[in-house]
Amino acid sequence: MHYSLGIDAGGTYTDAVLVRDSDGKIADSNKALTTYPDPLAGIKKVIDGLNPEYLKNIKLVSVSTTLSTNTILEGNGFPVALILIGDHPLEKEFPTEHVLFAGGGHNHNGEEVSSLDLKAIEKFALSVKDKVSAFAISSYFSTRNPEHELKARDCIMKLTGLPAVCGHELSQELGAYERSVTAFLNAQLIPMTRQFVKSIIADMTERGINARLLMLKCDGSVIGIKDALQRPIETIFSGPAASLVGASYLSGLQTCAVVDVGGTSTDISSIYMGVPDLSDDGAIVGGWKTRVRAIRMETTATGGDSHVWTVDRGLHLGPRRVMPLAVAAAQYQDFLNTLKRTPMPAREDLGENIQPTKFFVRSGYTAGEISKIESEVLGVIGDEPVSVNDIKTLIRKDLHPQTLDSLIKKRLIQAIGFTPTDALHVLGEYTAWNEEASRIGAERLARLMRMTPHEFCTSVKKRVARNMSLHLLSYILQGVPHTAVEQILDGNYQAKFKLGVPVVLLGGPVRSHRKELEEFIDAEIIVPEHAEVGNAAGALAGKGIKRVEILIRPASLMSPEKDFLVFAPGSRQRFDVYTEALNTATELGKKLVEDYMKECGLSGDQVEISIEKKTISPEGWNHPPMETNLLVMGVGMRRLHG
Repeated sequence: MHYSLGIDAGGTYTDAVLVRDSDGKIADSNKALTTYPDPLAGIKKVIDGLNPEYLKNIKLVSVSTTLSTNTILEGNGFPVALILIGDHPLEKEFPTEHVLFAGGGHNHNGEEVSSLDLKAIEKFALSVKDKVSAFAISSYFSTRNPEHELKARDCIMKLTGLPAVCGHELSQELGAYERSVTAFLNAQLIPMTRQFVKSIIADMTERGINARLLMLKCDGSVIGIKDALQRPIETIFSGPAASLVGASYLSGLQTCAVVDVGGTSTDISSIYMGVPDLSDDGAIVGGWKTRVRAIRMETTATGGDSHVWTVDRGLHLGPRRVMPLAVAAAQYQDFLNTLKRTPMPAREDLGENIQPTKFFVRSGYTAGEISKIESEVLGVIGDEPVSVNDIKTLIRKDLHPQTLDSLIKKRLIQAIGFTPTDALHVLGEYTAWNEEASRIGAERLARLMRMTPHEFCTSVKKRVARNMSLHLLSYILQGVPHTAVEQILDGNYQAKFKLGVPVVLLGGPVRSHRKELEEFIDAEIIVPEHAEVGNAAGALAGKGIKRVEILIRPASLMSPEKDFLVFAPGSRQRFDVYTEALNTATELGKKLVEDYMKECGLSGDQVEISIEKKTISPEGWNHPPMETNLLVMGVGMRRLHG
């Protein structure tokens, strides 16, 4: 009997499910803490907890992850240099300080406008190679001719040995600015994605598992692992996509809204008649508009591990993720004693990083460029958690909270603090870790809020449910201002929202939030069996979907009967007559779809290919079309029974 293995690596937990291929039933599942900086230990642990007899017969492994999404949301991405070739707008803002505007570029027909300034690119690459982890390259009209991007990429990789990403590889749509941002974000994610994929491959190899490896994309489809390594930006929302596909699979519903509560964030999405609701525009990632097709999603930086902190008797939730006190006490032998002996800070000193429940520990990442004071602070933070008071004593000077902020952003230290997960431990609704640490933390923060620990934790739990409700309603009621929704949620009117679609909850202890959600919203709220590993199930349930867009147009409108240009992903070809151009473009599109599906382990009757042709010609035009747009769409479905 054969099995398929689904793995989802989130910011807090790594989940795994084994699905029996014969009937699509979940045969086994497990959860383990995600490990940093190398996720391999967490992946090993989660697979070790699965039935070893089943592991011998795995034929397919499909993975999803929110690690990339969290990197962008928390502003902790790897440094990248951006090279813009040709006539890019100078007044635009770009997401990096390392930017070069180089000569070169093409026109709308893919003809060279000016020669590529390789010398400037070489000089720039050598000057920044020790400050960045990757390069992003975007050339003007590279979708019509990628020659300059490819030359720049080869030059940079040869000179620096660092990965380089080309804009044309990620999107065939026009829009040089968005394409350059997409290339930048893709490059920023390459180091982390490589680490993640290598960890999966290393573990599979060590176990002797010879299986096809797939990764879920952000539109709910799957991609071969090789393509995922080249285009990690397409997997940036694979975690939320997995929750959407997984929720439909586990609940048996073809139409539903999904609320996925993770460690770092809560993601809201929906599926209609088995098809994920996709965004009409490119995905917006960390405030930057991209050319990546993704599911339409509402994300709130509220998760099980969101930092709960207080200033002036005000309760704050997030946006940063911290390690819960309960988990830290289970992981670090002396942490409970450290928590007990740490003095309460003065009320006037309180801030996000200065709390009676806030601690710091080394993350394991290697330090790059850091300031003198950052180096001093990092030098006294070791492998055991320390408080701000401890750090001040050890460096013998005052400590600015911004220094800790900078070290967190550079991924050099991990913060520990009170979280909604701790609140559930105190309330007795989730007790997987050390309850005493959570209770001590609640007592300290409740004292500052002038509440009892139970009142404080109930307040935290209600805040989480309110945030979930607000973002669910904002997602469904597109265009309605947040303030209007908030007024009804907060009881300012004698009204309550009623939803016409069922809501499926996924994530660890989501059952604990069901009652509070029902107080805010009138809806059928479902927590399916295996909800705690829904993303891992979704990683397996994704379809193979490939879109290939090809443009055909005459090289010159002065000679519309001959000389036709075909612009396809990564290529530009010329043909004497229109029928030859059209036939070649059609066959090329089908081949690109079939090759992609083979990488996903799909072929033959598992794949359906459709071809849509749209032509543009002015009235009275008696020649071949002025413009032909071909969309070759392939949909592949593995026989995963449900």
